Amino acid sequence: MASHRTIPDVFGVLCWNIHKKNRKNIGFKPYLKQLLEKSKIDLLLLQEANFRDDRHFTLPELTFDAAANLEFRGEFYGVLSASRVESKYSQAFLSEGRESLIGPHKSLLLSAYPLTEGSTLLVLNVHAINFRENQHYHKELERFLELMKDHTGPMIIAGDFNSWNKKRMSKLHEVREKLGLLAVPFRQTDNVKSFMGNHLDFIFYRGMELLEHTVLQEHELSDHNPLVARFKRKS
Repeated sequence: MASHRTIPDVFGVLCWNIHKKNRKNIGFKPYLKQLLEKSKIDLLLLQEANFRDDRHFTLPELTFDAAANLEFRGEFYGVLSASRVESKYSQAFLSEGRESLIGPHKSLLLSAYPLTEGSTLLVLNVHAINFRENQHYHKELERFLELMKDHTGPMIIAGDFNSWNKKRMSKLHEVREKLGLLAVPFRQTDNVKSFMGNHLDFIFYRGMELLEHTVLQEHELSDHNPLVARFKRKS
């Protein structure tokens, strides 16, 4: 259940590929609850989340929208955006292509959250396609641009972008620049999930001031580390 009507002017974002652990690992719920309180998180963007459409998410004080790309015995897996604020609207998408000839699609979730004074924060939660050729990956990133280009207000695009080579990384930053987004400047030494020296996880933003950011490491709950950023809305 949502506990606020609008995203506050200063708010925290947690982005994390949790490797399907939130319903299976008994340590996940207390760890996440501690994170939300300690880091004052208002918006939680998860990839590889495990959820069911007839139950609250792991923390019942949060409201959530989700986009599944896998289903097994009534359990769904995909991207999930949870918040203390109910979204104004949300739309789920599947990637046009599959991970392989018979593999699953990947999921995207576009959500809009109310800010004070009636403006809107548009958020795209991403788990980008992985085991496909660069050309197919580039096409999927162009889709992000199409989904977001008409929004004139504050924006966040975050998630696991599977940007594991130079061509993928170059295309990702090309799309970021076209949308006027900045990257939260996590360093190579911050232990962001990487492959061959290329970060896979990012938080991109615009229309806000970045106050602080960190990567959390001591959790043993996923092969990715949580990214945390704190923003202040520009007046």
